[in-house]
Amino acid sequence: MAISIAFKTPPLSLLSFSSETSHKPNNISFSWSNSLSLSLSLTLRVSATVASPETASTITNLKKSVKSRLPGGFSAQSIHGTGRRKCALARVVLQEGTGKVIINYRDAKEYPQTNPSWLHYLKVPRITLRYESSCDMFVKAGGGLAGQAQAISLAVARAWLKVSQNHRIPLKREELLTRDSGIVERKKVGPKKARKTPQFSKR
Repeated sequence: MAISIAFKTPPLSLLSFSSETSHKPNNISFSWSNSLSLSLSLTLRVSATVASPETASTITNLKKSVKSRLPGGFSAQSIHGTGRRKCALARVVLQEGTGKVIINYRDAKEYPQTNPSWLHYLKVPRITLRYESSCDMFVKAGGGLAGQAQAISLAVARAWLKVSQNHRIPLKREELLTRDSGIVERKKVGPKKARKTPQFSKR
């Protein structure tokens, strides 16, 4: 909501009143014979994002295709892996395919808000093992997007170990099998944040 008011006040003896009301919604204006002008405009903007029918149908089709390729769900598959990072959790299933990556029934290129660093985490394990275009990945993840990207990377690396133990050496060399245990430090009583304290005053 935006409100703008402008006043120009001449001597009272020069005032001659005339009012005009515009037909636009939420817009009211008053004017006085070039000597007093008052304008009051109220603008209320409401924006809502509604999924288009095409987007909804695409998600529905992806759900059907994923469920048809994963009978019994994620946990019933033989080649799967679980990864964690901060508060994020990811479960990955690998299957032979053409290199598709589906995250929460959405294309991976659209899911992490096209952040190049997050997309890089998804590609590193496959690039390391040179399986960019020979397998499909189905991911179910939750938590923050930054944490999800790193959790997915760990889950993919662990899933490849179930394919062959020979993958351990190149994955270990790139430190893709090590879980990053760093989390946000908790706030303490007294300090403003985890370690930030008020300025010290001797007197």
